[in-house]
Amino acid sequence: MALSVFPGFCDVHVHFREPGFSYKETMVSGSRAAARGGYTAVCAMPNLKPVPDTPEHLAEEEALIRSPGVVTDVYPYGALTREEKGLESADLEALAPRVIAFSDDGRGVQSESMMRSLMERCRKLGKLIAAHCEDESLLRGGYIHDGEYARRHGHRGICSESEWGPVARDLRLAKETGCAYHVCHISCRESVSLIRQAKREGVDVTCETAPHYLLLDDSMLEEDGRFRMNPPIRSREDREALVEGLLDGTIDMIATDHAPHSREEKSRGLAGSAFGVVGLECAFPVLYTGLVRPGILPLETLVDRMAGAPRRRFGIPPDPGDRCIWNLDACWEIRPEEFASLGKATPFAGRTVYGRCLKTLRRGETIYTEEDERYGQAD
Repeated sequence: MALSVFPGFCDVHVHFREPGFSYKETMVSGSRAAARGGYTAVCAMPNLKPVPDTPEHLAEEEALIRSPGVVTDVYPYGALTREEKGLESADLEALAPRVIAFSDDGRGVQSESMMRSLMERCRKLGKLIAAHCEDESLLRGGYIHDGEYARRHGHRGICSESEWGPVARDLRLAKETGCAYHVCHISCRESVSLIRQAKREGVDVTCETAPHYLLLDDSMLEEDGRFRMNPPIRSREDREALVEGLLDGTIDMIATDHAPHSREEKSRGLAGSAFGVVGLECAFPVLYTGLVRPGILPLETLVDRMAGAPRRRFGIPPDPGDRCIWNLDACWEIRPEEFASLGKATPFAGRTVYGRCLKTLRRGETIYTEEDERYGQAD
């Protein structure tokens, strides 16, 4: 058996749901899921209760991050606005030394003047803004891509402009303010083109996409809540543009947007389920199987997009003791019921993939090993 050793992966976009929603996920279960997927560092989004919009609220999350059983490094985001409502700025200056970056993920900042002000302040603080780009006026009750599947099956669609419109606005503001700007979970070809052009113009911008946008399109949807996420899986043309953007460097990194929900919340089909899917435990295998093995993406590029690039952009120093060891020839079926994550909804359920994580080490200490438990089996 030939083994491959990679740097520990780093995911800059996860939802560990604590404080406030521990029935969906906990810091412990989320970090265990991360370790099983080869991750040694993650950045936790702020759509929590309380929202980390003041030092006092952030302290509750920090205490949970220090809990026994949290095996990975967890870096908290600070909220951009109070309660992520987009109306009043969070306490950015007080939060800045204690957060990895600022975001209102789950909600787009609707006001241009508010976003300009936030960018100006974050530039002075030397902090990155990670933006969830979504124009709420264009959603119109949609919940999957406004494409062929939605039309054929009578579903309400979400248009691509609801994403790329705010991307275009924010890129202009980032250019004007000099703010370091990162676009979360891009899903459509227009966003790729806008970001590519902005980089050519010298805008300080990076972006991420997720495995489901690179590997799935709306022709592959099923009437199941595990296919409902925000932004939605879009068209084949969008997927192809995302892969092209990954290859030419427009897309800097791959994040999972790991967003666990309860079984009941994901059992209501496409129309009624909560937005969000899990991904930490199968991200590398699905990408290795779908992009590397067919010769579409070099293995070195995939590893950099999952390990090196996220750390470079977010200022997370690499540790030589952070490693994950893989058997790339191991073939297995994705069985969500065996995940360590409390969330089980993934569009990749039932897929046969290659690549099994045998061991993950954080600062030289083993935090996951396949030898100690059957792969993927929760305690």
